[in-house]
Amino acid sequence: MKESNILDTPKMYPQLEAKCKEMGFTMPSDIYIGTLLKSLVASKPKSNILELGTGISLSLAWMIEGLDEQSRLTSIDNDPSLIEVAQAFFGEDERLDLVCADGAQWIKHYEGDKFDLIFADTWPGKYSELLETLKLVKVGGFYIIDDMTPQPNWPAGHEEKAIHLTKYLEERDDFTITKMNWSTGVILCTKRC
Repeated sequence: MKESNILDTPKMYPQLEAKCKEMGFTMPSDIYIGTLLKSLVASKPKSNILELGTGISLSLAWMIEGLDEQSRLTSIDNDPSLIEVAQAFFGEDERLDLVCADGAQWIKHYEGDKFDLIFADTWPGKYSELLETLKLVKVGGFYIIDDMTPQPNWPAGHEEKAIHLTKYLEERDDFTITKMNWSTGVILCTKRC
């Protein structure tokens, strides 16, 4: 039995999986990070959520499931075809703001409210613009990254970058950190007072 049949997956999940195959998208979010994101989003009522890297919208589907009616979710990707997929599936949801932009530039120029949860699933906000991104997390808010254990699609030298990023997060005293050798390797950081 497929994992998506075992778990209570979002309504659109099977269609998004099919779209992923149709488009040849090779970096879909793991189903387990989706369940974690849904739970963490649900723990933050009336929240302001940020996803860096919309991708094919699999993780977005889970986060939308966790949103209450007073929450807002901004999802950013630089690929217009991926934003188009997200628009087709979720564009009617008034709690969602889909942005087609370079993530690094968006982070550098963002001047709005801080976020209760940031899921950084792309280079900007994770391997670049990290300091700026961490400043956008509210006290008590979450910063989440995945794909932190070696992946078959990693280019040469990427493992060292992941190790360096993990060490940097461990050394910060303004966040508590939980490293999970689970899913694709998840790091959950919570902003301290």
